[in-house]
Amino acid sequence: MQLDDLYRRVIMDHYKNPRNRGTFDNQNVTIDLNNPTCGDKIQLQMQVEDGKVQAAKFTGEGCSISMSSASMMTDAVKGKTLEEALEMAEKFSGLMKGEPVEFEYEDIEALSGVNKFPARIKCATLAWNALRKGIDQAKQSE
Repeated sequence: MQLDDLYRRVIMDHYKNPRNRGTFDNQNVTIDLNNPTCGDKIQLQMQVEDGKVQAAKFTGEGCSISMSSASMMTDAVKGKTLEEALEMAEKFSGLMKGEPVEFEYEDIEALSGVNKFPARIKCATLAWNALRKGIDQAKQSE
């Protein structure tokens, strides 16, 4: 199996079986974002305590890239400090620019091929932009 096929399977797995899809009753961070150029929408909710992302969930609709990226991101940030989560968002931006980066949560690397399709980068980064805004919101309420 070629790497592209493996990456495609990982993306489709997250799209068809999203991790952390849903909502919380007791979140302290909620961010709504959309990508008007393609219609992707996401609502990110996080439970943040003592500067750490205890849990994250999302709802929304969109293409396989945006929804699988949200699934991967919410899985990857659980248990991370706000600074670590922000660092991951920065690394993801690098990945979208074609920079060689590695993630502790390896599924994210399946999105590395998106940078070959500039119109799809906004799809992949939507959830990560919501994460950045959520981190800002959490820091302001500390």
